[in-house]
Amino acid sequence: MSENAAHNRPGVSVRERPDGEGERPSAGRRGGGSPGSRGRTTIADGVVEKIAGLAARDVIGVHAMGGTGMARTFGAVRERVPGSSRSVSQGVRVEVGETQTAIDLDIVIDYGVAIADVAGAVREYVISAVERMTGLEVVEVNIAVSDVKLPGEEDDDSQSQLR
Repeated sequence: MSENAAHNRPGVSVRERPDGEGERPSAGRRGGGSPGSRGRTTIADGVVEKIAGLAARDVIGVHAMGGTGMARTFGAVRERVPGSSRSVSQGVRVEVGETQTAIDLDIVIDYGVAIADVAGAVREYVISAVERMTGLEVVEVNIAVSDVKLPGEEDDDSQSQLR
């Protein structure tokens, strides 16, 4: 079979290499289905928590993630310890099944924003990010607004500095 015939055959996908030559599928494969569908992929709860946490933080009007001021304070202290990193999953709880996931978020909203609008935007953005990156169906995103950040109010994490 010529190189062009492989490119033009329906059902055969050929990825181009930088040198212009196509990679041909192996002719001697056994088993049913495409190689990409053989086997199982599992996604850990922590992966979905991180994706959802980062997506929620990207929405304008979300000041912070996490339930109580004390929890956010401990998170801020933990971030300042050398070698540690920011907990992107703070304020996020998930239940992950084989094909679906449910997400619970605790958020702090900036004063002056429409809470319903921000919650809707968070829900939309989190669902989009999680479904796109994991392939899981997000069946629900429950949002608890636990606090509002007032203008001029210091952040809890700025009050708790390691001495």
